[in-house]
Amino acid sequence: MQQDREPIHGLIGAWLIPAVPPPVWRCALATLIAVSAAILMRIALLGLSGTIGATQPFFPAMVLVTLYAGWRWGLVPIACGAAFGWWLWGGRHGEPLSEDEIATMVIFLISALVTTGVAEGLRGAAHSLARARVQQQEAEVRLDVVQTAARVGPWNWDIVANALDLSSSARQNLGLAAEEPVDSPRMQAAIHPDDRKMVSDSIRAAVRQGEACEVEFRLADLSQGERWVHARGQVLRDDKGRAVRMLGLNFDVTKRRRDDERLRESEARFRSLADSAPALMWVSRADGQRAFVNKAYADFAGVSYEDALVLDWRTRLDPQDLPSILKGQIAGEGSRKPFSLEGRYRRADGQMRWLKSFSQPRLDPGGEFAGFIGIAFDVSQAKQAEADLAGVNELLADRVQAAVAERDAAQAALFQSQKLEAIGQLTGGVAHDFNNLLTVIIGALDVVARHPDDEARRQKMTAAAMAAAKRGEKLTQHLLAFARRQPLRPEVCRIDRLIAESEGLLRRALGDAYGFHLRLGGGVRNALVDSGQFEAALLNLVVNARDATPAGGEVTIETRPVTLTKAVGDVSAGKYLRVAVRDTGAGMDPETAARAVEPFFTTKPPGEGTGLGLSQVYGFARQSGGSVDIETSPGQGATVAMLLPIAEAVDLDAGEAAIDHVAGQVPSRVLLVEDDPQVAELIDAMLHDLGHTVIRAGGVDEALDRLNQDATIELVLSDVIMPGGRSGVDLAEHLAEIRPGLPVVLCSGYTGGDQGRAQAGAWPFLSKPFSLDSLAKVLTEARAN
Repeated sequence: MQQDREPIHGLIGAWLIPAVPPPVWRCALATLIAVSAAILMRIALLGLSGTIGATQPFFPAMVLVTLYAGWRWGLVPIACGAAFGWWLWGGRHGEPLSEDEIATMVIFLISALVTTGVAEGLRGAAHSLARARVQQQEAEVRLDVVQTAARVGPWNWDIVANALDLSSSARQNLGLAAEEPVDSPRMQAAIHPDDRKMVSDSIRAAVRQGEACEVEFRLADLSQGERWVHARGQVLRDDKGRAVRMLGLNFDVTKRRRDDERLRESEARFRSLADSAPALMWVSRADGQRAFVNKAYADFAGVSYEDALVLDWRTRLDPQDLPSILKGQIAGEGSRKPFSLEGRYRRADGQMRWLKSFSQPRLDPGGEFAGFIGIAFDVSQAKQAEADLAGVNELLADRVQAAVAERDAAQAALFQSQKLEAIGQLTGGVAHDFNNLLTVIIGALDVVARHPDDEARRQKMTAAAMAAAKRGEKLTQHLLAFARRQPLRPEVCRIDRLIAESEGLLRRALGDAYGFHLRLGGGVRNALVDSGQFEAALLNLVVNARDATPAGGEVTIETRPVTLTKAVGDVSAGKYLRVAVRDTGAGMDPETAARAVEPFFTTKPPGEGTGLGLSQVYGFARQSGGSVDIETSPGQGATVAMLLPIAEAVDLDAGEAAIDHVAGQVPSRVLLVEDDPQVAELIDAMLHDLGHTVIRAGGVDEALDRLNQDATIELVLSDVIMPGGRSGVDLAEHLAEIRPGLPVVLCSGYTGGDQGRAQAGAWPFLSKPFSLDSLAKVLTEARAN
């Protein structure tokens, strides 16, 4: 500390005994000066002759050097004194020392060493004294800091002289200035008028007959609000028992007083709140004894507050509930964790009431367990209602089951109606397309019929009719995919190709009053989706965009790849294909956009929408591993995008190896089961072209008769939808039992009925209409299996 480096004042001098050892050069300089002064003093007083005083001048030098630099440097004047004495006594002339001179030299050395040791001890004592003074100053400073921080003010009252000495902290606590003189009138003025007599009486009583005085009073200065000071003094008496002095201290207890007042107010509010509550409330101590109960608690028991504190609730419990309540209470209180009990208790009027209690452990300020705080509610009515509901639940069980079945059926019908509604949007456009296709087919056949010998014209018209029929097949497949009910099978699809193939259908759904654009940037990227559900979802988005856009607006379908580096909402990180439908309509506010995918939520007028369009789109996207993103704002249109995970690349254009199924047919006896005569005639002709022998049946029963009569039948080709209540699937299942090795091929042009069973089964399936090559291929596969 800085005080350790200061010289020791009042002892020998700042220059003589420094607190910190001086550097070597200063020690050497002081030693040189001291030795030179001793030699000069001897020469100046006695000259260089005689032997008197040869070593005596070096004693002051060795003392001063030891005090200044330490005993090691004090040895230098001793050596110099011995050398100077030897030189002066005869060494300069080469004369040996006499016995007296040798004895004198020994006495000098011994005396010098003793003197140096005493000087070193004096130097150490001086340093110790300096450190003690510094430590005393530090202790006084620390005490003053502690007293100031704690607002503790020591004071001293000389009773005989009636002189009061107050520390700075004591003055601060009393609101007195630092230099203000303090006497009895000034002290009286600092105390609140209402407390002055009480303070004076306490001091007089202590001076007269006691040893200590402890009093708490308010200050007269109310500029900072009401302030309280606590003072304590100890009376000191002389040998005759007279009070001569009082030592004490004071400290500000305003905060404690205010905290006590707030605590009392808080307790009063708590009691008022607890007493106004209709539930039973209590606070218990660690030993389980009640420390507080509210008015409802005492009223329920019909006793006073004091009696309620010691009430034994076991006397009020229903005997049937007593064992379980006691067991639960012992376990709960032993765990010192929250617990709940429920039982029947006798009220003051004699009625048995159900009480459900909740107990929570409470801790004292030190964090130790202090007991429980609890609350109990009368749940008798709820118990009665629970008993009543038990009977009602049994009665409603069958009704609920029936209602759930009706709800499921209604929901399925509602989802189907949503698809049918979308198909309804297409009716006009589809009818127009079919009329165009039929015009081509009928016209081509008419030309062929009128000019049967014109080979070039026949080939040209046949190709046109075949192309129109293919377009009609594709259009029919789109409509059936939109309307069918069974879950569809996902496959790796090239999304841009699906959209391009559906462009005509989408334009028809949109109508001529709107601009329509395709911006396909997906390229050769694929997605694992159900093509029918994807096309239905895309159609829903286009129809929604049309309904939200006034005539003259535009609808754009855009595809592009996106990469999510981290999960966004319910979409995980990865590569996606973004299929977006953007319109130029009115847009949506944030509240509407947030609910857009909720089932049955719609902003359309009643009768114009089911609210299932975007819900179906969202469900399709989530089932495909993606999600739906909506970007919109009022007046700025809307963009609804499906994020579909990109599937591993496959070569969708590489077909099967070229196989001539028509030429590779093995003639067989085929049972054709078809109820439509015209379709049966056409398939019969196709089978004959493939070299097969055909036996025809118009229904399941007739087919079974043919099989029983002709054991040479090698293959069965049956339509799924048949008259008479039995389908082609029923026929196939029956043949699997009676003739398990007989190949069966099923075909159908309808999506309802038993087609789901047909496709889910092990039989080859052929969708109508089909070509000769498709028929040959499926017959080959059936015989191979």
